[in-house]
Order: sequence, then structure tokens, then C-alpha cells
Amino acid sequence: MEKKVQSATQAADFAIKIDNVTKEFKQWQRGSNIKDIFANLVKPKTKIVKALDNISLSVRKGEFVAYAGANGAGKSTTIKILSGIMHPSKGEVSVLGLDPKVDRIKLMKRIGVVFGQRTELWWDHPIAASFDWKRVTWNIEKKDYDNRLESLVELLDLSGIINTFARELSLGQRMRADLALMLLHNPEVIFLDEPTLGLDVLAKRHMIEYLKKLNREQDATIIVTSHDMDDLEEMAERIILLSNGNIEFDGDFEKLRRITGSICRIKIYTENGQHPNLETATIVKVENGFTEYQFDSNKYSISSVLKELSGIDTILDVEINKAPIEQVIAELYTSWK
Repeated sequence: MEKKVQSATQAADFAIKIDNVTKEFKQWQRGSNIKDIFANLVKPKTKIVKALDNISLSVRKGEFVAYAGANGAGKSTTIKILSGIMHPSKGEVSVLGLDPKVDRIKLMKRIGVVFGQRTELWWDHPIAASFDWKRVTWNIEKKDYDNRLESLVELLDLSGIINTFARELSLGQRMRADLALMLLHNPEVIFLDEPTLGLDVLAKRHMIEYLKKLNREQDATIIVTSHDMDDLEEMAERIILLSNGNIEFDGDFEKLRRITGSICRIKIYTENGQHPNLETATIVKVENGFTEYQFDSNKYSISSVLKELSGIDTILDVEINKAPIEQVIAELYTSWK
């Protein structure tokens, strides 16, 4: 009996559980010649494509998780299954203890979803009208709504566009408005598919800081996908990498870097803009007087690289960095093909 209570407590700690989930799509195969076209009319040819292949994972309440992968890896499919838009072909899914397939309406009151390529804003109305529509439709208490809206308008810089029609917004402005609309009912679990899409540097910075604050102060569980790996590394504590419908990596960013070995970057600035060739490192970028090199610390120690650089009199500054996370992941994608 004691074991059963402990198990229930542990289950309550999880916001998301995916157990052996497979999602298959039927893809029609069409030939280009007349014979194939007529043959398909009689007996259409199909191909089964696995978007997700027997994946399992769990996310604890309050986690901020990056969910990444190349195009077609299965990221958006996973989020659509978790939010009840799609159903798995096999396996079981639980979000906040609810089955999205059975309890979608109940679940939608507790989660928030934003897809970077789509909008829930009323296209021919000011975004303020979309916000008020949600307050009424979702039966949000007026006091809670006003307080939350005031905070969102300030943090997402919406004051100048709140009375603008959605169709007149730039992509970045629409993304900020969609995020605010999603957050109005104070969701416990948030799914974000490319949330920084189209944002300028300042708007992206505000959004990232707000999401981190939301996770930190309100214990919101956040799952975010993006092709901008630097954004993901700044936001999330954990990253799950998909490849061809399979989970290839699940851990923190430091562990991810260790998998790819010991690639390091070193950048120098010279007074005359020279970019000397080195025996211990190779040039990867030359820009505005800076030269960036890459070296394998398993092959050459940092001290040996610095020793070689010390013989160059024109160097004014030296900076050592880890390999960009974009490069780390790109190398992994290449190895998984």
C-alpha cells in the first residue's frame, strides 16, 4: 500500500509522459507518366512514413526543455500530439495527468500553445479585440485578466500595437501578440513552436527573458522548439534531440558538447587586420579585423595554441570560446544520417 502511494506521488511530479509513442502517416505515391497515373486511379500506391518511432520521455513540472531536430525530425508532430491536435498511432500520452485524445477540452484550459507559422488573432480586428474575446470565452476573472494583460503589454512591448489590426502587424509583432494571447489564461504547461521566429534582436531578448521569468517565478513547464540553437541554450536547462522520429539525445547542453569531443574556438584581433595561418588551429572566420580559429584540444592544448600566437607581434586581443552549439548539433545531425 505504501508503494502505491509513493508511485502516485511520483506520477504527480510529471507534467508530461510519453510512453512508446509512434505516429505514422500514409503518403500517396504518384508517378509522372500516363501509365502510372491511370494505375493509381484503380489501385493507389501508398507509403507509410513514421514521423515518430516508438519514443518515450517524461518532463517534470517546472522544467524548461528544448526540443530540437532537423526539419522533418518529428518536433511539431510531438507538440500536436501533446496538445490533442493529432493522435498517436500507438502508445500513450499524458499531460498534467490527462489524455489529450480524450480530455482535450479540459486540457486546453491548462496548457498554452503557440505555433510560429500560425496565429489565433482575429485577422481583421485590433489585437485588443482578440484578447477581450479570450477573456469572455475562457471565462477569465476580470481582475486577473487586467493584471495579466497589463504585465504582458509591458513585458512584450505591445502598447504601441494593441489597437492595430492583426493583418497589419509585422511577423515579429504578431509573434509577441500571439504569445500574450496564449498566456492570458495563465497556463501550467506551455508549448512553443519557433517562438522567436521573425523577431529582431531586442524583441527576441525580451521574449527570452520573459519566458525564463515565467518558468522561474510561476514554475511553468515550458517545451520549446527552435532552429536557433543559441536561443535554446540560453532558455532551456535540458535539450532533447530528435532524428528521423527517434530520440537521439536527452540531457543538458554541457553533456551535449562533451559528446562531440573537444572542439574549441579562439579569436584574435590584430592591429593591421592580418589573419596568420597556424599549425595548431584552422581559420573558420575573418571579419572586421578579427580572425577566428578552431582547434581540437585533444590534439593541441590551449597553451600550445597560445604559445604559437605569442610569436605574432601584431595581436592586440585574444578570446577563447567553446564551439558554438550550432556547430555541435550540426556535427551530430551529420553523424546520424
